[in-house]
Amino acid sequence: MNQKHKMTITHLFTHALEICESFLRQPRIMAEKIYQKHKMTITHLFTYALVICAYFACQSMIKAEKMTLSLEGQLVPICAYIVLAVSLNLTVGISGELSLGHAGFMYVGAITGVIASMWMRYAFTEESAFFLFFENMNIDFALVRMLISLIVAGVFAGIVGFIIGIPVLRLRGDYLAIVTLAFGEIIRNIMTCLYVAVNKKTGALNFTFNNSDIPSKDFKLFIKGPTGITGNSPKIATFVIGIGLVLFTLLIVQNLINSRTGRAIKACRDNRIAAESMGLNVTKYKMIAFVTSACLAGMAGALYAANFSSVVPSKFSIDTSILILVFVVLGGLGNILGSVISATVLTLLPELLREFDDYRMLVYVVVLILTMLITNSPIVKSLIGAIKEGAKKLFARKNTENGANS
Repeated sequence: MNQKHKMTITHLFTHALEICESFLRQPRIMAEKIYQKHKMTITHLFTYALVICAYFACQSMIKAEKMTLSLEGQLVPICAYIVLAVSLNLTVGISGELSLGHAGFMYVGAITGVIASMWMRYAFTEESAFFLFFENMNIDFALVRMLISLIVAGVFAGIVGFIIGIPVLRLRGDYLAIVTLAFGEIIRNIMTCLYVAVNKKTGALNFTFNNSDIPSKDFKLFIKGPTGITGNSPKIATFVIGIGLVLFTLLIVQNLINSRTGRAIKACRDNRIAAESMGLNVTKYKMIAFVTSACLAGMAGALYAANFSSVVPSKFSIDTSILILVFVVLGGLGNILGSVISATVLTLLPELLREFDDYRMLVYVVVLILTMLITNSPIVKSLIGAIKEGAKKLFARKNTENGANS
């Protein structure tokens, strides 16, 4: 065999090896493409799975009597705070607008939700057709009251958010934060002047401002101005409803973010001038995010208020708005899963540190500071990046093996 034939055979063999290598590499490339294409879906499913697993874990602990009563009482507020954190992340992280009036929308939802619940409690007695309809279907009427109060709270909070958003969303930066802070306090102070009573026989409602007098003894005063919500018993909020509201919030927010509207909202956040030059109505898309966030905050407020027999107005002050903002910042701006985890951990932390008594709030603050320092550390960010890259490679390797076996 001459030299020429040897070179030809060598080239053919080399070319054959390259073809084989490309065929072997193809499943890995396809796996990486599939991962990149469905990356958001995988993240969303992981978030849903995490919430559902947490629910079953808590239920098993309750049945086994391994959960303290104080911790069990925190389950519904945790769900409310998760909804508040995720909804505020839509405004701050996705839309890029710093809002400090989220507690105001929460208070609107709490008030309107309790009003709707108390009206249904006395307007529809056990002999009414509406009550009997659900009774015949073996549906607890307290569940119906809770669901309707959530809807009413979301609608009214959304209306208030729309009214406030018209002048507010034309502002930017610090001015927007200051005005939303002012509106949040204005809402709380207006609600502090409200007195609401319900007729225990007919369900008729009586609204007054700065007047605690009731028309007759048949009326029960349950919103008492500066005292807040009182006599809201029995409690109708449950952990199941709380988890349902969390999943509903995740479904709304994550689908909005990945929709055409969500991409427009992020475009307005990244470059307002470029978005306007492309014909996007910046105010419209920011309003969509703001009103959606307000609706969800109102529903969280209704859930929170339905879990307690009395709620004071000071619970919806600027301190609560700052606390919700802390959840968002520590979880990561635009990171929905991070908001879920941070709201859960930071709500549980004071309760878990109760054994330390006087030092628990000091430990709480130290944990907050350390978390902020660690999450902004380049070393931690590179470590998280390496973990993500390793997960990608593992996913690609498993798909390659499955492709080779098939």
